[in-house]
Amino acid sequence: MTRGKQKIEAQRKNAERNQKSKGSQFEARAVALKVTCPICKVQLANSNQLGDHYASKHPKEKPPAESS
Repeated sequence: MTRGKQKIEAQRKNAERNQKSKGSQFEARAVALKVTCPICKVQLANSNQLGDHYASKHPKEKPPAESS
């Protein structure tokens, strides 16, 4: 087995790399979602998405002012 040591080293490096990236994405998602639709309470990232959301989900309603 000439590659036995290389295999063990690669496994060790992959384990270290995977431990660093573990974790929940809920916190990052909560930070990114800043605008909420007042009608259906869906959370969106910015006011442009809110305008698109209104156009597709609430076509009879006017989107709120961009003060959000």
